Amino acid sequence: MSFFVTKVVADGDVTYSITSAGYVLLILVIAALIIAAGFIGKKEQTRRINTKSMVFAGLAMALAIVTSNIKFLKLPMGGSITLMSMLFICLIGYWYGLKIGFMTSIAYAFLQLIIDPYIISLPQMLLDYMFAFGALGLSGLFSNKKHGLLKGYAVGVIGRYICSVLSGVIFFGMYAPETMSPLAYSLAYNGMTIGAEGVLTLIIIAIPPVAHAFTYIKGFAVDEKVLV
Repeated sequence: MSFFVTKVVADGDVTYSITSAGYVLLILVIAALIIAAGFIGKKEQTRRINTKSMVFAGLAMALAIVTSNIKFLKLPMGGSITLMSMLFICLIGYWYGLKIGFMTSIAYAFLQLIIDPYIISLPQMLLDYMFAFGALGLSGLFSNKKHGLLKGYAVGVIGRYICSVLSGVIFFGMYAPETMSPLAYSLAYNGMTIGAEGVLTLIIIAIPPVAHAFTYIKGFAVDEKVLV
């Protein structure tokens, strides 16, 4: 494991840093997930790469990365309110369903691990990155439902919020003020970032012209009519 990560000790705290070999491995995993996602689609498309879905998923991931770095609020111990970055990952599940949504959201988790890694243990990394960002793929559950984007985004964000709250309690509970329990502290802390961004984004995408615009984009992405 030391070939891919190296231990860092600072002020008594132990964290892990990704090595050059680790970054190469992450990039290869991301590429494999994106390519694999291109093979998943309608039955008539299973024997060839669905180029269009790969392009749209790639664009959405790129927008998510860009907007995740536009931060309106950043808390000192991690977490921030971004320019609706979670929405762009949820869009992929909304467009192409649960399987592609999960695969691309996991690929996005690996990207976040490259861009902004904070690792204190393997379980913490899995919960904070793979499970938390992967939960955004739950938007695919509502791919073909009425108001699917609203429902899918809400479920995806709630899934990420739950993972982040659990991580806060299990791995960072010692930082909670004496007047608060670790659970209450984690609920409030993550509510200030994930919760606030989620609510604000839901309000925006519920505006009728915005909702119709996203419906039109989905129709173009999948070449079919969709429910509003």
